[in-house]
Amino acid sequence: MELIRSTSDTRVESVPSELSRRNCGIIHSQHEGSCYRWGASGVLGRAVYKAFQAETGFKVKGIAHTRPSGEIEAVDLCDEGAATILIQSFKPDWVIHCAAERRPDVAAKDPQAARTLNAEVPRTLARLSASENQSFALVYISTDYVFDGTSAPYGVDAKPNPLNFYGETKLAGENAVLDNTYLEKPGQRVVLRVPVLYGPAPKNSDSAINVLVDIVNDQSGKKYTMDHYATRYPTNVVDIAEFLVRLTRLNKSLPPILHYSGTEPYTKYEVMDPLLRYYNVLISAVDLSCPGEDLKRVTRTHPARRGSSTSLSSGLEAKE
Repeated sequence: MELIRSTSDTRVESVPSELSRRNCGIIHSQHEGSCYRWGASGVLGRAVYKAFQAETGFKVKGIAHTRPSGEIEAVDLCDEGAATILIQSFKPDWVIHCAAERRPDVAAKDPQAARTLNAEVPRTLARLSASENQSFALVYISTDYVFDGTSAPYGVDAKPNPLNFYGETKLAGENAVLDNTYLEKPGQRVVLRVPVLYGPAPKNSDSAINVLVDIVNDQSGKKYTMDHYATRYPTNVVDIAEFLVRLTRLNKSLPPILHYSGTEPYTKYEVMDPLLRYYNVLISAVDLSCPGEDLKRVTRTHPARRGSSTSLSSGLEAKE
């Protein structure tokens, strides 16, 4: 989690994302700000923390329960008392909440832990953000898993219908953050939905896209079946981090829900092709089979099941 203060105005534009990152402009502010980045040890969290650290005018604190290191402080995010003390002591203007149990299979195996982290922690942060004494803007990172994949593309006002437990917990977190009881309260509460992520990570297994690099380079003879049914929109975490920096520069109220997504559709099967060419691995080294209807049947019963496409439509216009 990051805490930030910023009062300058800037420009927000949608950033095209593809399998190779494009540079995005950053506008610097002369106003010092403070920000908590909660979940600073994850793939997105690390990118967000680094982006704010690189900016002038920000005082940033990173929080993580797992893999704290250096300036990243170890805190149990599920401890409401600890979260309250952190907020009261740092007095942030912004809290970027990236922490989550993002693995659908793990969430299904330990539902209480997933529900606590994905829904109850955001509820606590939303309540704290509306404090009369120390309000702040809360950005809750959510997911395209809140949709069923039957009516893409999904706008910000589309009705969620998650197909798995992970999606249900993230939707519960959204509802907690956007609770109507906060409408007349101080502070801002924003949900930012993003699709599958990739980018710099401590381990390739931290990302559903990065891990495909390990599969490509696996010369053990093991065969993998690649999903050629569900369309994903891989989005670089560095682009999202820079978008969040620009977002905090806006001196205006934000809409309650935002979408940020890459624009290029891929199945996992299709992601493998440029990876194979990049690493100069023969196609025979990886089984790129496409089982068709059998895969659809498995997808419907898997903990990570989703519809054929959950593409997000931002509806966000670029304005000064």
